[in-house]
Amino acid sequence: MSVLYFFLLVSYSLSVLGYFVDFMQPNQKVNRMAFWLLSIVWIVQLFLFIYRFVTLERLPIMTAFEGMFVYVWILVSISLILNARVRMNIFMLLVNTIGFILLSISLMMPAEEVSSRLADVLITEFLVVHVGLLMLSYGAFTISFVFALLYVIHHKLLKKKVWGRWMEKFGSLSSLERYSYYAVLMGTPLLFTGLILGMVWAAMTTGGVPWFDLKVLSSFLVLLVYGAYLVQYRVAGMRGYSVSLLNTAAFLLLLINYFLSSEFSDFHIW
Repeated sequence: MSVLYFFLLVSYSLSVLGYFVDFMQPNQKVNRMAFWLLSIVWIVQLFLFIYRFVTLERLPIMTAFEGMFVYVWILVSISLILNARVRMNIFMLLVNTIGFILLSISLMMPAEEVSSRLADVLITEFLVVHVGLLMLSYGAFTISFVFALLYVIHHKLLKKKVWGRWMEKFGSLSSLERYSYYAVLMGTPLLFTGLILGMVWAAMTTGGVPWFDLKVLSSFLVLLVYGAYLVQYRVAGMRGYSVSLLNTAAFLLLLINYFLSSEFSDFHIW
């Protein structure tokens, strides 16, 4: 299977390279090649997910490697779906650059396994839905971050009066801001529901909720920050550069929650 993982990395890197070339020098053939390579990446990831599911006889979502692998697959899925609607090459480039980096990190992680007894405890309907909803919310927040980042870059270039036809690749500021908001609007209830199901699962299987676990605390902090973003955008009518910076800060907090808090968590595997 190592050959397939190598093929996956090569295909993904060529796809990202294709989107970069198309961004720098628009070329429809290169763009199509990048898209089909990305489609191959999606198919290979799905095959590897199913393969691990069959061979391990459990959902492959329990280790750090498996969680990040699913996270990347969700990013690839979202970018493929949005490709037809959001005609922004730079969007595809940034999203899949993030995905490629995460995939590379995941493949460098130790392939630790969980015991069959722990797997029996972990595989319950609540846990599967809990992890699935969190992964979907992370995907939505990543997409939102990319749009917010594009907004910040576009805004700074306009402030410096940097013009050029290539600026059209960014799209309008209003559309970037709107897409970013919609992604958070979808991600926040997914995160909230996932956290609630996680607490229910913990109460059912361990006899209590680990309220002071760092992963739990930081997850609710992420929810609070994204909730504040929605309030600022929808209720207070906050728009523009400042709200995009708030979105970017929320995503950085999400990354800290995902990568660092698990290292100090006594309850979560990843």
